[in-house]
Amino acid sequence: MKKVKLGLSLLLVMTMLFLAACGNNNGNAGTSNSGSETGNGESLEPMTIRLASGDNNPQWDNMQSDIGKFLQEKTGITIEQEFPVGGSDADMFALMVASDEYPDLVMPKGNVNKLVDAGALLDLRPLLEEHAPNIMKVYGEYMNRLAYSKNDDAIYTLPLDPVDHTYFDAGGGFQIQHQVLEELGYPEIKTVKDYENAIKTYLEQNPTTEDGQPRVGLSLNGGEWQILISVTNPAFYATGAPDDGEFYVNQDTYEVMMHYQRPEEREYFRWLNHMNDIGLLDKESFVQKYDQYKAKVASGRVIGLIDQDWDYAEAENALKAEGKFDQTYANFPVTLDETFKDASYMGTGYLASYGIGITVDAKDPVRIIKFLDYLASEEGQILVNWGIEGKHYNVDENGKRVIPADVLEQKNNDNNNFKKQTGIGNYFMSARYGDGVQDSTGNYYTTNFPEQIIAAYSEADKKTLAAYGKTVYKDFWPSEDEFEERKYGAGWTINFDTASDANVTFQKSQDLMKKYIPQAILADPADFDKIYDEFLAELDKIGVQKMNEEYSQLIKDRVEMWGE
Repeated sequence: MKKVKLGLSLLLVMTMLFLAACGNNNGNAGTSNSGSETGNGESLEPMTIRLASGDNNPQWDNMQSDIGKFLQEKTGITIEQEFPVGGSDADMFALMVASDEYPDLVMPKGNVNKLVDAGALLDLRPLLEEHAPNIMKVYGEYMNRLAYSKNDDAIYTLPLDPVDHTYFDAGGGFQIQHQVLEELGYPEIKTVKDYENAIKTYLEQNPTTEDGQPRVGLSLNGGEWQILISVTNPAFYATGAPDDGEFYVNQDTYEVMMHYQRPEEREYFRWLNHMNDIGLLDKESFVQKYDQYKAKVASGRVIGLIDQDWDYAEAENALKAEGKFDQTYANFPVTLDETFKDASYMGTGYLASYGIGITVDAKDPVRIIKFLDYLASEEGQILVNWGIEGKHYNVDENGKRVIPADVLEQKNNDNNNFKKQTGIGNYFMSARYGDGVQDSTGNYYTTNFPEQIIAAYSEADKKTLAAYGKTVYKDFWPSEDEFEERKYGAGWTINFDTASDANVTFQKSQDLMKKYIPQAILADPADFDKIYDEFLAELDKIGVQKMNEEYSQLIKDRVEMWGE
């Protein structure tokens, strides 16, 4: 009898808690439990979800930000995010596979194949079809691009690339400090020779900073995995090819080669060798750790970078926070010579690439997919992009969302703290629309649209752009309509099976690249060709030709699959 009474008492308590939770759902916009489209109203019972991310995020807020707390109250879910510690993302996921123990969620970057082969990921298709109408709506016509491969129709990850994205601004290329451009009278920066001359002239005239520190001409983030971003990827951009990862793809035949095998790129690396020879290249470029690189940039000593803005943004934000806007950077599409056209914005269609997956060890896959579905809802997307109404943005008399001046100033000038305090930008964990897409109210989903981008520029940015007759940095780049769209998306989203011989060859090629490219760049110019020839010969020895042929077939399979 005691057991029966205890069960009834527990049932009564649970019923009261449920009613209390429902009573809090008053439908007011901008408050918790405000929407019916979250899909997870069945339970607000606290639940902790472990998420392993392949990308480090120093500004992760542990859900102690405004948005983090809102989401906890709204959904009952707490995200505990884990990052690579003392190793690479590949090491982190390899350890999971070896132990056969997984967190609830993973953002595996280039390690998806490894997890799929280990049977670690759930097929999300049934969960999406039954529980995730918002996610299905966002991906829409691109759902066929979410399939894992031509031979496996499962959906193992939800791509985090924004859907129907318009690039209003540029975030890569070659960077040079505003103070350099101003002192030199805003010279033409189109070719590597233009870029070199600007750095050389300014460094000769200003060898040290105001506080006596030696300036650095050009620093590359080549000491860790970012060698791909800062050293080798620019070789294809500067020679007219788009980003297809480690391969160059013939757009007519889909035949491929490792992009290092292109004669044009050899000449780009020869230019870096020349920059080193004349003392303009940072001697620490290939030995510095990422934190050292960021600290160097944040010191204001580095005149030029070749990087993506997301890679050096933390350091640049530190300069902004100190009011050193003249030491921040302008971006240019620099090419080997004027016969090349930077193809950064050659179209890809929707890129179903880096994503988030639910593992076989997840405690409650249905509730997790409903949480991700809330993030993909209109309310959820406005929250993660704009923040909370009345705190991070207001709605004016015309129904337009507006960021208050004080909030915008903090976002622009102290973005590292802003991101951590507000959570804005920390919760892109599900399907979402890109820049330029409007919601049901006629507002943009994201805060990146032309008017807002211009408003976010510093006075140094505006002064530089005005001097060149540009409105935004992307105005320097060739536009998308100057190229045909790639029917396979982008090569870097296509990987070999982890157990294949081709994948072994690929890993060997990466080791060779990390050995020979720095060696060639730092060599005496008289030895450059000898070292580069040896690099190409070693690639031949490990079987890159066969690997190229297999990758070509993967490209063709993607074209066939996405064309259906």
